[in-house]
Amino acid sequence: MEEWKIYKLGDLYKVHNGLSKGGNFFGSGFPFLSFKIVFNNYFLPHTLSDLVQTSEKERCNFDIKRGDVFITRTSETAEELGMSCVALKDYPNATYNGFTKRLRPINDIVVPEYIGYYLRSPKFRDLFYGLASSMSTRASLANSDLLNMPVSIPSYSAQIKIASILQSLDDKIEVNRRINDNLEQQGQALFKSWFVDFEPFKDQPFVESELGMIPQGWRVYCLSEFLPVVTGKKDANVAKGGQYPFFSCSQDFGWTDDYSFEGNAILVAGNGDFNVKMYNGKFEAYQRTYVLIPYNPQYTAWLFYAVKYHLNDITSAARGSVIKFITKGNLADFKFSAPSSLENATIIEKFDFIKKIIALNELESRRLAELRDTLLPRLMSGELSVNDIKE
Repeated sequence: MEEWKIYKLGDLYKVHNGLSKGGNFFGSGFPFLSFKIVFNNYFLPHTLSDLVQTSEKERCNFDIKRGDVFITRTSETAEELGMSCVALKDYPNATYNGFTKRLRPINDIVVPEYIGYYLRSPKFRDLFYGLASSMSTRASLANSDLLNMPVSIPSYSAQIKIASILQSLDDKIEVNRRINDNLEQQGQALFKSWFVDFEPFKDQPFVESELGMIPQGWRVYCLSEFLPVVTGKKDANVAKGGQYPFFSCSQDFGWTDDYSFEGNAILVAGNGDFNVKMYNGKFEAYQRTYVLIPYNPQYTAWLFYAVKYHLNDITSAARGSVIKFITKGNLADFKFSAPSSLENATIIEKFDFIKKIIALNELESRRLAELRDTLLPRLMSGELSVNDIKE
């Protein structure tokens, strides 16, 4: 096995704090790297969609260049401290947030793609768990602690090969994500064409209903006719490193070894951003995340697009003076129109076909991610040589 060298981060990078601005500066201006992007990604996305108003001096002092490493400097938990994200290109006029630190390379020893994976490896993450556990209050990362952290670096060529192996898996995951995004857009367009604009039925008679004019032979349904509306757990214990996803109202934030639900499900965030998603398999859900598992699994995709398209109408009844939330009744009583005889509606099969392709792509992506996460610590520790992996 070729020789690996141990460096301190301070041997490789200079550290800089980020930009702090008031809330009124955001929403317009120049590209901005948010805490959320750093936390959720190994590498910066191609485009930064968040915007902030900045001066020329600020854009110079807090700029983003290829090779820059961004690390979360403060958190409530050990899991949130020291999460890293690496820039693989220059981002003109962009700045980064004040809750992260920027590590800028001072030499050409490190391949950016390599360090992006290394800093997310279990070996390196354990350093932050130990650091955060020693803090009695909110974890906050000091420059000295960060720059003294050791990293193992192989030869430049080995770094390139290690990163290439891991990135090839992530590239395929990204391709699957884009395909699924396109399929979901097709599903939304198909739902709107049929169930909102009634385009295939414009030459047929229409009748009056409580929702307005609908095609003859259709009727108004309540969502509760197709499924029960179930609330997630009030108190859920999320186990780090488990097998099954755990859904909260804002995002998928953990994994658990236990599970509460299994099936073709529609998950609706009952507060916060009120998002909706499909999931097939075993999972847990937190309070205010509503789980909708249709009695007929073939209806899952069609009902998903119905809820997704009309989500603003459903959430318009949200209650709460501080945090708005919807109730089980808001979902159960949601009304929409559809053909009276769904068994003969071929359109339902089209939605189900889209769902099945999306599910297959998601399954492949999960397996690729598992392979990446299995290879990552072994490659980063030198336990598995790049020469042991065939091209």
